[in-house]
Formats: sequence, structure tokens, C-alpha cells
Amino acid sequence: MSNETATVNRGGGAARNDAELRPPYWEAALAGLFVFALYALTLSRTTAFWDASEYIATAHILGIPHPPGNPLFVVLARSWSVLLAPLGLPVAVRINLFSALMSAGAHAMWFLVVHHILRFFSEDRRFRIIGASAAVLVSSTAFTVWNQSNVNEKVYTVSLLTIALLSWLAFRWQERLGRGKDDNLLILMAFILALSVGNHLMAFLAAPAIGLFILFVHPQTLLNWRLYAAGSAVVILGLSIHLFLPIRAGLDPVINEAAPTCPNIGSALGAVVTYGKAGCAALAEALNRTQYDKPGLLPRLAPLSSQLVNYLQYFDWQWARSLDGTTTVFANLRLPFTMLFTGLGVWGAIEHARRDRASFVFVATLFATLTFALLYYLNFKYGYSLQAPVQDRDLHEVRERDYFFVVSFSVWGLWAGMGIATLWRESAREMGVGLAKASPILTLALIPLGFNFSWANRAQDYAARDWAHNLLMSVEPYGVLFTNGDNDAFPLWYAQEIEGVRKDVTVVVLQYLYTDWYPLQIRDQTEPERQRPFDGQFAAGIYSTDSSPPDQSVSLATDEVMAAVRGGALPADLSLSLDGVVITYPSGLYLDRAVRIALSMIHDSAGRRPIYFASSAGLLQSLGLGPWGVRHGLATKLVMRNLEEDAPDGWVEGSARMGGEWFDVERNLTLVYDVYRYRGLKDRELWSDRSTLTIPMQFQLLFTQLADVAAIESRPIEEIAALAEAAASMRVTALGGSRYLEQR
Repeated sequence: MSNETATVNRGGGAARNDAELRPPYWEAALAGLFVFALYALTLSRTTAFWDASEYIATAHILGIPHPPGNPLFVVLARSWSVLLAPLGLPVAVRINLFSALMSAGAHAMWFLVVHHILRFFSEDRRFRIIGASAAVLVSSTAFTVWNQSNVNEKVYTVSLLTIALLSWLAFRWQERLGRGKDDNLLILMAFILALSVGNHLMAFLAAPAIGLFILFVHPQTLLNWRLYAAGSAVVILGLSIHLFLPIRAGLDPVINEAAPTCPNIGSALGAVVTYGKAGCAALAEALNRTQYDKPGLLPRLAPLSSQLVNYLQYFDWQWARSLDGTTTVFANLRLPFTMLFTGLGVWGAIEHARRDRASFVFVATLFATLTFALLYYLNFKYGYSLQAPVQDRDLHEVRERDYFFVVSFSVWGLWAGMGIATLWRESAREMGVGLAKASPILTLALIPLGFNFSWANRAQDYAARDWAHNLLMSVEPYGVLFTNGDNDAFPLWYAQEIEGVRKDVTVVVLQYLYTDWYPLQIRDQTEPERQRPFDGQFAAGIYSTDSSPPDQSVSLATDEVMAAVRGGALPADLSLSLDGVVITYPSGLYLDRAVRIALSMIHDSAGRRPIYFASSAGLLQSLGLGPWGVRHGLATKLVMRNLEEDAPDGWVEGSARMGGEWFDVERNLTLVYDVYRYRGLKDRELWSDRSTLTIPMQFQLLFTQLADVAAIESRPIEEIAALAEAAASMRVTALGGSRYLEQR
């Protein structure tokens, strides 16, 4: 480097040279555009399992997702969706493109960050541009980063953009020190940090890196009292985004989780300014995520060593995920790639530390905070697919949690990219050739793109959407459908609120019945004046298009009665009349709050509304109502009659080896052949989310059971064979997944 540009101040920043310090904004924009195009190419055209359906739906209707409510995400995603509306794109595509936009924007910022760092590696602008491009390519195609960017499954791509933006602003502040008004950038960063809390607390984890960076570069800045005065004002302004929650909750949207309403603006402001430490109780509980009863840091839910191994398992997935490890050959193949990108990242980090201490302090602190500190804070159970000394599934997470470390993997990808750039330059030097002749080294940056594509690609995945459609269409008009938890309810919310599928069905999430707010919402939303009508376009030839809505709510309980329900053992026998059939629960039987409320809803609705249970809920058996269940495809209808003595023609009891369930055979055949859709389900070679394998297994079991009852009913052999073949079309995925879990 020239003497001028090589001059380094105490913080590690280069001497001021306007030409040298001018950021390559156009090149960064092109890098971001490339990343956006990649994500758009592999974009989900619909929803996905887990939280995607919830966030797509709440963004579209300006609803309130699960605590802490994520108001910034909802407002931004809704605004983006409105901007794209004239293009005629489906709502899901618009919201998924929002996730792609956030991640692509993050990588445009990362391009600027890495280019800034590479100034200390070489004065060759071509080297810096290409090196930054390699870093962005590796970072953006790390499996978890990619997998979170082409469907709006979580809010973490907004956090990724926020952290990348804050990183760039920190470096820009360093470059502009002494030019006047440089502290304005710090005020802006304080505002962004506070505002980002309205999306998720993750972005706030950039604060330690920013603080240490300021101390290292120019500690005198922290003695400026005006900075604190202005900073406090913008922090309050940023946090005020949370006022969206009580304002919107007061308007009673269809999805209004935690119902964070406040009696007045003063109490709402108190909860916002103190972030849930005081003020409005409902808003405070939402911000504190009280309903989840998060465990403390001690005791550990799994040994810290196992939690670290779980992180390393996820790290292992980032660079060659398609070498999945379901076979010994693949497992051995993936290890070299993991070691390669581990080594490249280490080399990039070492070179970074050697050449610019200031930016290294920032990036290293950021990585450590978003990896080790976050790992300790989250205190996860054993990983979902992690081999553990205990086999109890309750001691494992219910799904993979790699998305929490999306920024960690992204940052490591940047270091790996710097390592590739360093290898490129050193190879050229060792061979005595120019950088152009050594450029094949740069193809290392393409490895994650090639080996993650099949696992990250969501373009043809309609499984969650079609499963939701199929389940809702299994239910008769104005039915009540009990589901278990988030993953089997959120897709139903998506189908109803985004695509308008069977809005008349009341979906009751069992796990939410433990809360104070949810049972009241179900009751109020099903009052006759608010009951959403049955749309005849979904009659499918099996339901009457002139079905009359019920004349009362799902529940008749008052607010006081709902609030008083508690779990406990029955002090005496409890007898309930359900549509004329008396069910007795013996004294001493423990019934928790959710089950008691569910029983109350069933009691109040029996005979007035069809009552169904999702096959994943398990509630039918736990309530002792199994003998009155009749399968309608993916759902089981509660039919209060003696099926052994009074079953209509065409209702068949399956064999004991297949579960012994009753089937309305014609209804089932109509559903599976004429109504159900199977995009992304039939003959699928890869099911990347192993924790949702129960979905194809449900279809496999359903077809197998139908083949069983068809044989019992002596139907033509061709019909039995067709049902068995349909079951086989789901079997490869299900059995492959089982082998995967056994090997993990």
C-alpha cells in the first residue's frame, strides 16, 4: 500500500483519503441484487411449516403474532406487501419476497463491511471487490441463511439486515471521525437498535460489539454527554413502535395473540419505555413472553457441552447440507467440506486480526455474542436430532433450532470468504502469476451454493399449504377442529386468512387454552353475529351449500368462569352429557386447565356444531372419547352414538392391527381422491425438516388404513391395490426420515 493509505491510527482505521474511502455502493447493490435473485429463484410460492404461516397471515391482516408480538416486522412486511400488490403476486409470495429482500439487503451491507476490511489486505481495488463478492456468496448460501431467506418462516432475516447495517454504520463512523457530525451516526445506530427490538431482541446483541468498537477506536466519544441525551430520546422513539400492539389489539384482529390491550396510553407507554417491567400488565406480559415461562440460565436444560455439540452439528450443516449423513458414505463426504470451511474461516479471521485490529474486535465480538453468549442464554434442551444419553423426547427440542444462529453462520461465511480471498492472493504470489491466473481458487466460494441447493430450494414445496387445505376440507360446515399446537394450527390460519379456505371452521389450539386470553377470543369470535359464513365454493360436492350457521357460540362460559378454571384432580365423579350420551370421569382423575376448557367447549357445542380432532392432536383419546370417533380423512369426527350397534351403512371399523378406528368409507374416498391435494407430498425424495415427518406419515397411514377397511368391506381388488399404491407414494420419505432419526 502507499504510505498515505497504509497509515494506521490508534483504532486501526486508514488515514483519510477520499478516493480510497469512497464505499463501492454500486457493487454492493449488485451483490445484493444477485443474492435476491437467488432467493427468488428458490422462493417458496406458498407457506411452510412452523411459524411461516403465522407470520405471513399476521403481516397480511396486521394481526399480532405470538409474544413479543414483533410489531416492526408486521408493519414492514405489510407495507412491502402493499407495494407489491399491483404486480398481482400471491400474498405468500409477497411476504416471502420480503424475507428475501431483508437478507439480500443484509448481504449488500456485508459487501461494504468486507470491502472495508479488505482495504487493509490490499490496495488493489479488484482484489477487494472480488474478495467481498466471495465472502457474500459464501455467507448468503450457508444453509440456514439461505433456508431462512426464501420463506418468511421467522423474523430473523430482519435481524440479520439490522446487524449488517449497524456493522456498516460502525465502520463508516470510524472512517468519518474528525470530519464533524460523525457522532450523528452513533445516534442513528442507537435509534436502529431500539427500533429493532420491535422486530426481535436478536439485533440488540450487536450492542456489545458496537460498544467495544467505540472504546477501541475513539473512547473519548463516550465522554460526550450530549450523545447520551440525544441517544435516550431516539431510544424512546425507537421503542415506541411497540405502541402498535395495544392499538391494534384493541381493534380485535382475528389473530390477536396475548391480546396486549391497555386501558390508556399512559400505561402502554410505561410498558414500552421499561420494556415490560412496568405499566400495562397485558402488554408487559406479551413483551416478557410470560406465557412461555422461559427457563433461567441455571440449571441447564441439557449439559452445556451437549448444547455446544448441538451448535457444532448445525455448523456442520452449513457448507454441504445435501451430503446429509443419512448414509455412512455421505457422512464421510461432508466432513472434509466442514473442515475446509472451518479452516478457511479461521484463516480469514487470523488474517483479519493481523491486518486491522479495530474491525476484528468488532466482528469477533459480534460472532462470539451471537454464538457462545447466545448459546448460553437460550439454554436449549438436547437438539431435536442430536444423539443424547437420554431417549426421552420430552428432553429434546421439538424442532431444529439452527435459525437462532443465522447471524453466526453468516458472519463465519464472511470470514471464510476472506480466507478464500487470502488463499487466492497467496497462491498467485507463490506461483508467481497474476491474480487472474490464480482465479480458479475462487470457485471454492461456490461449494455451499452447489451442495446446499437441493436442501434450501423451496420452489416446489406446497406440502404445508395442501396439508392445511386437506385438513380444513375434512371438516363439515361450521365445525370445531381441535389441534394440538403451533405447527398443526398455523398452516390452517394461513389457509383461512390468506386463501380464504373454510373460514367457517373454528380452529381451537389446545396448547393455547392454558392462557387467559385465547378461550375468550374463541368464544367471542364464534358468537352468531361474528361467526364467519360457510363459502359454498368449498362444498366439494359433499357439503350442503345452504348450511345454516349455529345460533350460539362455541362456549357459553363467562369471563369469570373462564378465569377461574384451574387444573387439578376431580374431587368427585364428573358426568357430562354430550349430545345425549353421558360420559363419566372418575374422581381423582387429573384434568388440567386446557382439557377442562376443551371439555366445556365440546359440551356447549355438541349437537350444534360438528366437532373434529386433528389426527395429530391426541386429545380425542386423552378425553376418553375414542369410542365415538369416526375418521373423515385427516380429521376424526366426534359421533355420539353406539357405533358397535348403530353404525350407518358404509361405516367400517378397521382391523385392530391398523388401529381399530371407524371410517365413513365413502366420505374418505371422496376426500382422498376428489378433494385432497398432494403437491410436495407424493413421491417426494427429500423431506428436509425431519421434525415434520409426521405429515407424510399421516397420509401414508390414512391410505394404508383405507386399504385395510376396503379389504374388510370386500371392495374390488383394484381399489384396494390403488389405495396401497397411494400409501407407498408417501412411504419412501417417511421411512427415510425414520432411518435418519435412528442414525442421529
